[in-house]
Amino acid sequence: LNQAHRFTPRMPERRENDSTIVQVIPPLCEGALQTKSEETLRDNSTSAKEDITQCPPEAPTVTECDDAKALKNSRQLPIAPSVQSRKDDGPRMTKEVIRKHCKEQKLYLTPYLNDVLYLHFKGFAHIENLEEYTGLKCLWLESNGLLRIENLEHQKELRSLYLQQNLIRKIENLEPLQLLDSINLCHNFITRLENLRCLPMLTSLQISHNRLRTAADIEELVHCPKLSVLDLSHNILEDTSVLEVFSAMPCLAVLNMMGNPVIRNISNYRKSFIVEIKQLKYLDDRPVLDKDRACAEAWHNGGVEAERAERQRWVDMEHKKIMDSIRGLAEIRDRARAKRRQEVGVSMEECQADKGTAVEDHRGELSDGKEEEEEEEEEEE
Repeated sequence: LNQAHRFTPRMPERRENDSTIVQVIPPLCEGALQTKSEETLRDNSTSAKEDITQCPPEAPTVTECDDAKALKNSRQLPIAPSVQSRKDDGPRMTKEVIRKHCKEQKLYLTPYLNDVLYLHFKGFAHIENLEEYTGLKCLWLESNGLLRIENLEHQKELRSLYLQQNLIRKIENLEPLQLLDSINLCHNFITRLENLRCLPMLTSLQISHNRLRTAADIEELVHCPKLSVLDLSHNILEDTSVLEVFSAMPCLAVLNMMGNPVIRNISNYRKSFIVEIKQLKYLDDRPVLDKDRACAEAWHNGGVEAERAERQRWVDMEHKKIMDSIRGLAEIRDRARAKRRQEVGVSMEECQADKGTAVEDHRGELSDGKEEEEEEEEEEE
């Protein structure tokens, strides 16, 4: 401030209640304003100081206070927008937008005739204005910014609902979807499974990459009688009692648990799951074969030795099956060769018989020809 004050001369100020002009001139640096003498500068500075000390400081006016408050508020951090303002920001799922989308996708412009809508990658924050689309059977809402599952009361024919990669935190408002067969909620922020028992026809649930943690968070699955395909991969499940929930599900056939800490917490994870879930056909990235189930049952009942014996028994069975198939092929080959030889032998005998008759016929013709020649010779004589 001192340097700027020294190098920047100030203009004279006029005060509101005083007609005199106060000349405020700072001490000049060396070589500045050489035209004035040092005495004149010193006298002017001292007179200005005296005038300043004699005048009392004025109270700030209302305008100055308002300006100071505005400056202070401008330096504060911005306040987060309300829910209503967030709802108004960004793209909206309006009727015009949906109609334009139908026209671009070459769908029906009459809303109730459409059985599918592709509203993914649009940036919507709320589901709305779908009242007229009563014939929908498949609804794609992937990769938007949806905060809730809402406004689906009129989609009673819906079979498939795709809500992956959104901002959903709770499963709700699915009661009208009595015919819903599959739902995809991957890559959201769901911490607990709830409100699924109202879907009697649900057979497939994909809810990977969420925030499920304990067995209590997934106990709602027990109340889904037809659920057969379940994807819980890449959650935070670490409670070993989740196996009890899966074993209580009557129709569970496909289960994906990859990326969960519970895999490391359960010893012999794959064998334990195969034994407890009787109808399981596919676990993680591999199918559950009959051999795998038999070996797992043997391990559960008799330990490692019983499992090894059962595995050897299956190896012997498979080897015997292979050898039986080879022998069957060899028998088919031998029968075909014998049949071919028999056919070739019959044809050779027929050829020989035909050849013999042809020779006899030729001999008969020769004898007949000789007799005719002899008769002609006798007639000539």
